Amino acid sequence: MGIALLVACAVVVAAAVVTGLVRAGRREARAERTRLAEEARRQARRSLDEVWAMDGPRFEEHVAALCRRDGCTDVRRVGGAGDLGADVTGRLPDGRRIVIQCKRYARHRSVGSRDLQTFNGTARAEHRADVPVFVASCVFTGPARAFAARHRLFLVDVDLLGFWNSGTALTALLDLDIGRSGTNRRLSPDRD
Repeated sequence: MGIALLVACAVVVAAAVVTGLVRAGRREARAERTRLAEEARRQARRSLDEVWAMDGPRFEEHVAALCRRDGCTDVRRVGGAGDLGADVTGRLPDGRRIVIQCKRYARHRSVGSRDLQTFNGTARAEHRADVPVFVASCVFTGPARAFAARHRLFLVDVDLLGFWNSGTALTALLDLDIGRSGTNRRLSPDRD
């Protein structure tokens, strides 16, 4: 009886140790995933140094080139005076018409809902967009994100632009949930 009790106690202690080690391992794995995601975000933003040095028309051409790289067809840069909110147009690989508004702002700026409201007013009605996309080299405000979600506008903010610029396909970015992707925290002017 004493040996059985001793064995039972040893099993309970061993189970407690194993449980503690498993939990610690899970915490460590979560921390590592968080660290890797943050490092990927930093790398993606570093890839934008050239983008932040571009002027508006050059940024629009860069976005058009990214669309072509990802298999879009009939891609044209149409931005300029009187463009009615369309800087780049084309067709996604599946044939849907894409209309893109580009804003090459400084990294510490943000795009508000007013810009999205203007784009929303013309993207589908004027340009017959199946997929209206707003690309910015900065973040979108919280109200802008909420407006985009309500009106089915696709947002590519500084983080997603960094991933797109680094090789992630546009179609993969369009599958993200607008309401939960990205952040509305502005970057400081000198932050990587």
